Amino acid sequence: MQFSSLHIIDPILQALQEEGYSHPTPIQAEAIPVVLKGGDILGCAQTGTGKTAAFAIPILQRLGESRVQGRIKKIRSLIVTPTRELAIQIGESFSAYGRHTPLTNTVIFGGVNQNPQISRLKNGVDILVATPGRLLDLMNQGFINLHDVEILVLDEADRMLDMGFIHDIRKVLAALPKEKQSLFFSATMPPDIVRLSSTILHNPAKISVTPPSSTVEIINQQIYFVDKGNKSALLVHLLKNPDITTALVFTRTKHGADKVVKHLLKHGITAEAIHGNKAQNARQRALSNFKSQKTRVLVATDIAARGIDVDELQHVINYDTSNIPETYVHRIGRTGRAGASGTAISFCDAEEKAYLKDIEKLIAKSIPVVEEHPFPLVDHNPVKAAQQQGRGRSGHPAPRPQGNSRPKQRRY
Repeated sequence: MQFSSLHIIDPILQALQEEGYSHPTPIQAEAIPVVLKGGDILGCAQTGTGKTAAFAIPILQRLGESRVQGRIKKIRSLIVTPTRELAIQIGESFSAYGRHTPLTNTVIFGGVNQNPQISRLKNGVDILVATPGRLLDLMNQGFINLHDVEILVLDEADRMLDMGFIHDIRKVLAALPKEKQSLFFSATMPPDIVRLSSTILHNPAKISVTPPSSTVEIINQQIYFVDKGNKSALLVHLLKNPDITTALVFTRTKHGADKVVKHLLKHGITAEAIHGNKAQNARQRALSNFKSQKTRVLVATDIAARGIDVDELQHVINYDTSNIPETYVHRIGRTGRAGASGTAISFCDAEEKAYLKDIEKLIAKSIPVVEEHPFPLVDHNPVKAAQQQGRGRSGHPAPRPQGNSRPKQRRY
């Protein structure tokens, strides 16, 4: 199937051709016809499946075909998404696909001066992409009116709930007209998401291009059992492999991300961190450097990483195993995008084995263990492992055990 068979208008088809797109992904093939007909959607799809184009293309077409005449444009479509990076990415997609249409879009998010955003809003905009906090803030200040919204998109809904945006979302929903088209996209469908969607959608088409929470089968997943104190050394060891040209590394905390970057720089490996404590311009610069391969390693926390879309990213490394199984799915979905190959490596210390067990239960498969490496887990007892890594009261490192103590079988 080609995009031309989906009854997409010529200006958008031309833009897609210029972007190098000819064949829609499965979610695009299913969602675009539904949106063009005005139907609501409850979409479940992993990251990297082409969700943004699945709603951006038909929104541009619908708004273009029913263009409202007037001197000042009004907000006719609202896309709400959890992070600044993802909002920027979505805005770039609308600009790319709609470059040959008269429609305009803008992106608003917190952490930066609001005045430039207000200026763009005053000039009028057809499509608004926003994070919940800044959207509600500018609504309360009277700079945003949502009375004319025809199409609403809630993207990455599960992450918005994880980040505590549920109350902001409900306030935004209360400000929207009752008669509107609503598109609801989420990578996972836990019960809270299903309940929220039932209050928004009307007879939605349910689209699931892969089973909920499943991992992309093409991704090569690996587990390295390693003591917590040796994770940094193992990371440097793996990065000695020249085949790893770039790697996205996940840590659980902002402090942990900065610590990993400092260790990598000390060993001559170019690295930058991206997390909530970084200024927006610093985050964008780090992401740009990573995409252009000026920076080899980008170290990120989960919230900051949502929206990182890097073509042909081949390696994701979970420095810390996620304590939320669904988050593991999101993390490794940064690679293996749109059918490309990829490798997801996870470090697992003794205290993280329970998290690994939950992940494997969710994805319904056992992740292969790499046993031959220089920093094997020395003990499966978390207390004993901590003592052997020098994290006892004395603060002095204990000597490494003699021999090659590699786990021969999975023990949780």
